[in-house]
Amino acid sequence: MPKNKTNSGAKKRFRVTGSGKIMHKRAHQTHKFEERSRSSVRRLSNDAEVSSADRKSIKKLLGK
Repeated sequence: MPKNKTNSGAKKRFRVTGSGKIMHKRAHQTHKFEERSRSSVRRLSNDAEVSSADRKSIKKLLGK
């Protein structure tokens, strides 16, 4: 039986932590930071956990 290939788009966008959580970058982090409050910019810089509804499909894309 052949090995499953990892989806190359998914491996650039998601990462799996040591405990098994799937993390992703938050949106709205490209430009126009001077219009946003410092606290919102800091909040956007942290990774977020993928929702439970999407977890199964993303794991399949990552070959996990």
